[in-house]
Amino acid sequence: MSETTEIVRASLAKRYARERRFRLLGLASVMASAAFLVLLLGNILTKAWPAFTTTYVKIDVPLTPEVLRLPDAPDSEAIASARYGRAVKQAMRDLFPDVSSRSEKRALYQTVSAQAEFTVKDAVIANPELIGTTHSLWVLADDDLDTYRKSKSLQAVPEEDRRFKDFQVTWLEELSAQNRIKTSFNWVFFERGDSREPELAGIRGALAGSFYTLIVTLALSFPIGVAAAIYLESFAPRNRLTDLIEVNINNLAAVPSIVFGLLGVAVFINFLHLPRSAPLVGGVVLSLMTLPTIIIASRAAIKSVPPSIADAALGLGASRMQAVMHHVLPLAMPGILTGTIIGMAQALGETAPLLMIGMVAFIVDVPTGITDPATVLPVQVYLWSDSPERAFTERTSAAIVVLLVFLILMNAFAVYLRKRFERSW
Repeated sequence: MSETTEIVRASLAKRYARERRFRLLGLASVMASAAFLVLLLGNILTKAWPAFTTTYVKIDVPLTPEVLRLPDAPDSEAIASARYGRAVKQAMRDLFPDVSSRSEKRALYQTVSAQAEFTVKDAVIANPELIGTTHSLWVLADDDLDTYRKSKSLQAVPEEDRRFKDFQVTWLEELSAQNRIKTSFNWVFFERGDSREPELAGIRGALAGSFYTLIVTLALSFPIGVAAAIYLESFAPRNRLTDLIEVNINNLAAVPSIVFGLLGVAVFINFLHLPRSAPLVGGVVLSLMTLPTIIIASRAAIKSVPPSIADAALGLGASRMQAVMHHVLPLAMPGILTGTIIGMAQALGETAPLLMIGMVAFIVDVPTGITDPATVLPVQVYLWSDSPERAFTERTSAAIVVLLVFLILMNAFAVYLRKRFERSW
């Protein structure tokens, strides 16, 4: 008896030791995953932070008729077509009168953004009385100046390895000494569409494109997905055809997203001739990709409702449709909405199918409808990541942060719905 007890105790000790090792391995895996996640997010945030601020330069713009090439009594049309770029260049030459060579003048003019001309133009159009005076304005700095000023590591790079040269650094120091340099929140990043100039590039167009695309996706996938789930779970007969449909729905959930992009090109663009690079086509393609997720989640939510609820409604004289629509569906709706939001979050982060239908095009204007040319936020990240300018690296990371914020908010809203309306049976 004692020998048997010793054998059992020895086996228990080994079993407990294996359990402790397994728990330690699981804890180590979780900690390693968390460390990698923190490292990834820290790297993205470190690169993204500079993109949320931008540099402005204060210049004294001579708005005389001679500089603007205006007649003595200019009308609104003449004011709108005046030579504001010439005024900006004159203002820069007045700040640095010692600059004489053509190459240095060109570099001096490029210290401020090309947007400076339009900033001056807007100020004059808003207040024509400025004509004939010298007016001080804060204008957007060029991306090379902005990047150099915000990057300590770039300042340590030898002159031959950076775009912002030493003589330009001297100009920057003189401007700073005269309090003509300031840093402000980068509203341009949120108010403008894409641009070839990094300091003018923004995500408003991509945000609008993502919004319209998700609206189309939701309008198509939600009613169709919920209706399909209700039919398959409550009305469909149990036969081979139903089994085949269920198997195909589960298989479609695992199909690579680029396959849906190929389907969109073949059917919606080449056959139906829908507008290319439009949220309409993007939404239709993403709705096909999202449908299996919504159907599976909706079926699980409907199945979680106790059958006794439908049976009680049927026992009181309700039809099968009334029992499902008035009793089962309202109770299953929190789970259905949770699955729908998760599916929409997945659609928001998709890139491959939208690349196939042409939403990778360079779009400057902000779309105003589902048929306008547009791009979406993940594709905008892809486009900027392929740009050679250093400033686009910051904007790429900033766009990733914005995308992650939206995904986190959508998933948090799904968790809230589940916790708020979930019932225990």
